[in-house]
Amino acid sequence: MADDPYKALGLNKNASQDEIKKAYRRIAKTDHPDLTPDPAAHERFKAASSAYDLLKDPEQRARFDRGEIDASGQERPQRHYYREYAESGDNPYRQPHGFDDFSDVFSDLFGRGGAGAGAAGGARRGGARSFDMRGPDQQFTLEIDFMTAARGGSTRITMPDGSVLEVKIPEGAHDGQVVRLRGKGGPGLGEGGPGDALLTLIVAEDPDWLRDGNDVETTLPITIDEAVLGGKVEALTIDGPVMLTIPRGASSGQKLRLKGRGIRGADGRRGDQHVVLRIVMPSRVDDDLAHFMEEWRRNHAYDPRRGK
Repeated sequence: MADDPYKALGLNKNASQDEIKKAYRRIAKTDHPDLTPDPAAHERFKAASSAYDLLKDPEQRARFDRGEIDASGQERPQRHYYREYAESGDNPYRQPHGFDDFSDVFSDLFGRGGAGAGAAGGARRGGARSFDMRGPDQQFTLEIDFMTAARGGSTRITMPDGSVLEVKIPEGAHDGQVVRLRGKGGPGLGEGGPGDALLTLIVAEDPDWLRDGNDVETTLPITIDEAVLGGKVEALTIDGPVMLTIPRGASSGQKLRLKGRGIRGADGRRGDQHVVLRIVMPSRVDDDLAHFMEEWRRNHAYDPRRGK
């Protein structure tokens, strides 16, 4: 973990949340362990991931900037807090020999054979008290493409320890959603089980798709004759291509709705797909087309800039 998460992302403290997100994505696209065998790149990606986990939450970022937590997200220890408490008045954990020896404190807290013997959730082994604690949860980020988020699926990820995991992405996953991998976090103490790995999903931008909640939007290029005469045109949906009816006299920017062709929500219902039409001219205007339009314009000229 880098001491300065901003430096790990190549930013300064004045960076916006959007700049932080873009910086992490840029590093992930070049230094992710699945993309390069370079150990130095792996370390840069690991540092950038930890930095992004800390800074992506504005509240947590503010606490770091104020010095309340460190770069790993842990509370910064308050100096002499325990000494002040332990040396106060008639406190039973007071240690006249100093603060460095914790043995008496843990003996008292977790049982010297007294009433506290079961409080820590551990068992005695060879006359000594064990300390069992569940391992910490670990947070990571995972970038997925639009179709994997929309349809669901699986992807392989490489953990910091080098292990490779298969992660199931739920259908309809959205940006910022957290996937929990039980037992894949930090190791526990004693008989305590491991924590969980929490993967925050980042849905990569797709040039062909826009998402608004559970609705999606695409752009469909059409020819001049399809716009004038109408017809059936193949359009891409999340489920695959379908034939879409283009109305006679269609205009660029006109939207057609495909009901129930959007993202499936948590309630099981799907949003809609909105198809934006875009009239595309032929790559070359030949003499026949030019002559036809000249003749047509003489008798049917109109000005769309004046409104309907």
